Amino acid sequence: MKIIKFKTNINSEGCLATVAPFLNGADFISNWQVDTSDPGKLLTVSGEGLEPQQIQNLVEEAGFKAEVLRVQG
Repeated sequence: MKIIKFKTNINSEGCLATVAPFLNGADFISNWQVDTSDPGKLLTVSGEGLEPQQIQNLVEEAGFKAEVLRVQG
């Protein structure tokens, strides 16, 4: 399983509600969460065969930004 962390501008429950349908609808994502209490608003995504650009595209479609910080796996 691959885990990718992103710095985002997803900073509230409203933002989470906006981005959720995009991330939940992706078959290649097993799990995701955003730590809105972290200054970087860290988005952590896990799944099989993940590519950072795929996640960035989904987040951008939802109207937010995502910068890759770390890829594990």
